[in-house]
Amino acid sequence: MSDTPQEQTVIQAIQRWISDVVVALNLCPFAAPVVNSGRIAYRVSPETDIEGIYRDLLLALDEFQRQESDQVATGFLILSQGLASFDDYLDFLEMADDMLVEAGLDGVIQIAGFHPDYCFSDSDDTDPANYTNRSPYPMFHLIREDDLEAAVASHPDPEGIPDRNIRLLRELGLAEVQQRLRGCFS
Repeated sequence: MSDTPQEQTVIQAIQRWISDVVVALNLCPFAAPVVNSGRIAYRVSPETDIEGIYRDLLLALDEFQRQESDQVATGFLILSQGLASFDDYLDFLEMADDMLVEAGLDGVIQIAGFHPDYCFSDSDDTDPANYTNRSPYPMFHLIREDDLEAAVASHPDPEGIPDRNIRLLRELGLAEVQQRLRGCFS
């Protein structure tokens, strides 16, 4: 199945975000090898209603867990139109975690959340630290627990990654991180 031109535009924005923000700033020290090997699955959902998004997430999870890690290490379900409200997105993310338990995938797959308006609960909207989880579109990052555990075990200071990212993004400043995110659409 080939992606439509609209889906390709959405995927390209996410690929630029991964390359120019996540990897370039080393926000996730585990990302570069996966990016360089091309083992990322991208799926775009045009759905706007909860039922449609839920169905697309189930399909993405099913497809992801059926593929071998050496072929597809990680995946993204990107919402091109749905869950624009960050509060609605957070509510759905909680439902998605429950979905993993119901599907017997808790401890097998983890879902990480990214959203254009991501805001940590202990932060205000203008804190550059929020850009660790701000992406061009709302999306769900599907991660294999075994791969994550192996990557964390190989890192000298996995607990220090969030603090390092917060410091880095605050040093860069709000204007710079906003520009980097906007640059994903060019």
